[in-house]
Amino acid sequence: MRRSSWAVLVAVVAAVFAMSATASVRAQPLQVVQCTGTETTTYSPGVLFQAREINLSTTGTFTSCLDATGQVISGGYGEQFTLFVGCNDLLGTFTGQRTITWNTGATSVITGSGSSTAIAGQVVTVFTGTVTQGPFRGSSVVQTITLPQLNALKCLTTGITDATGVTTLTLT
Repeated sequence: MRRSSWAVLVAVVAAVFAMSATASVRAQPLQVVQCTGTETTTYSPGVLFQAREINLSTTGTFTSCLDATGQVISGGYGEQFTLFVGCNDLLGTFTGQRTITWNTGATSVITGSGSSTAIAGQVVTVFTGTVTQGPFRGSSVVQTITLPQLNALKCLTTGITDATGVTTLTLT
């Protein structure tokens, strides 16, 4: 073969490989999941100004999820843990795991950290991490939970026993 024929052959082979590589990249859907829902947290005994051991029970329900595959439409989680807190020191940082059970029956375990801040009469908690097990493994996670800020009068009397607010979850 002549030198110019080799150049043409190499160029054609390179073009074919480039087209097939581009097609295979486009064929894989972007793994994005976005969910909205509510979270309810109960405190026992009620949270007072005086810090003490409090048992927390958290239940989250994602009633509306959109994902690239169309399989995940809802999900939920529930956790129980104990913290030493009072009305003046509910805000802070934490680390942990959250297991979400999807409508498909599969579970994703998220490992991450979060922090809470008081903004405009609400407690906003942002939890960030990575899916370490189950569907969407390796995806980055951001969950934002917005609860009404604690009623200071209850901190002086019976204590805060529950709070319910909205939550959003994004996996990318």
